[in-house]
Amino acid sequence: MAPETKSRIVALALVIGAVWAVSLVALSYGDALIYRLALVPRRIDGLPGIVGMPFVHGSFGHLMSNTMSLLVFGAFLLFRGVRYYVMVSLGIVGLGGVLLWLFGREAAHIGASGVVFGYFGFLLTRGVYERSFQSVAVAGLVVLLYGGMIWGVLPGADGVSWDGHLAGLVAGIVVARVAFGMERRRRQPARDPGFG
Repeated sequence: MAPETKSRIVALALVIGAVWAVSLVALSYGDALIYRLALVPRRIDGLPGIVGMPFVHGSFGHLMSNTMSLLVFGAFLLFRGVRYYVMVSLGIVGLGGVLLWLFGREAAHIGASGVVFGYFGFLLTRGVYERSFQSVAVAGLVVLLYGGMIWGVLPGADGVSWDGHLAGLVAGIVVARVAFGMERRRRQPARDPGFG
């Protein structure tokens, strides 16, 4: 196995492992720890949830459903390397968490579904901007496999953080746009200042 492939597998395994470890510990301790790691909008004591929220889940089923999506979307992102995966993930977690903290409903928001929606938005938007064969193919596959999840951003079922999903989706779109702009600037040849 190539070292590059091994590092990608390790990176994904570490992230998923951390989500599982924190979630299982929180579930075993009960609601007290779960809500300590939750994001609570517009409350200072809810700010740590920007980082903590994706790592804690309310049930084993909740954890399992997010794990599958994190694995699939994470693998798509890791095609471009570990650094790319880490930077995109941090951007989505940070921006999505801040948006939810600023504009979300007053509730204790938990789970990695905001990150999942962020990955979804990122991969679709990247296909629109880049229009390379790889990015369009990935976007098409994402729509085919997960297109129905877009309904999760609409207000509806109790116990579902639709506003967390929406914040994640918006964060993914913004991060994709920023990443595309940075990539395009990096590829442009340096201009010769000239002496005319």
